[in-house]
Order: sequence, then structure tokens, then C-alpha cells
Amino acid sequence: MSVLRVVANLPAADPAAGRAFYCGVLGMEAPMDMGWIVTFAAPGVEQAPQLSLMSEGGGGAPVPPLSVEVDDVDAAYERAVAAGFEITRALADEPWGVRRFFVRGPAGEIVNVLAHIDAGFSRPE
Repeated sequence: MSVLRVVANLPAADPAAGRAFYCGVLGMEAPMDMGWIVTFAAPGVEQAPQLSLMSEGGGGAPVPPLSVEVDDVDAAYERAVAAGFEITRALADEPWGVRRFFVRGPAGEIVNVLAHIDAGFSRPE
């Protein structure tokens, strides 16, 4: 299992309002805007630095301060459970195309651990 990226998530009542600063002032792009979350990234940079403004954590969840994308979320989940970390949101496939869980990290922070799934994704039962 490998970490693909780490994204800071900042709570914001109106995530789209961040465009004026992150795009207008800092020259970032907004490659993802789902209303409740807008992700900003440095343009033209492989493994671009990113951050997200979020009004919620998706599906009514609270905003997690960090999102960590991994290549095998099931393995990460199994490791977290085996190590005794508190799972605060169960492993689930979300309608916006990610499979994820929330876990309480060592400093008490909630971490959104996720993997993107294909549109035709079907997980063996």
C-alpha cells in the first residue's frame, strides 16, 4: 500500500468563495468543485500541492482536517483496525467515486483515508 497524496481540508461555509484568493491571488486551479467541497491545486505541476475548502466532510460527515489518498484503501483499513486505531466512519463506497473511511490519528485528528474507484467499480463481496 502506498500514499498517493495528502490534502489539507479547511472548513468553509462557502467553499466556492475561496476561488478569489486561491485562484485569483495565488494562481491555483480548481480541478474539483462539488458544491460542498472545492479542491485547489497548483497548475501544471506533477503531484501538485493541493488543499480543499469544505462545508462538510461529505455525506453529512464533519470536515476532516486531512485527506490521504492511498492505492489500497482496504489494506489501510485493515492495518488501522489491526493497530487498534478508532474508526470514526466505516469503510464505504461513496456516490462521488471514492471508497473511504475516517480514522482518529495519533494526535486525535480525524483522517479521511480514501481511494478513487472506477465508475464501473464492483468490489467482490
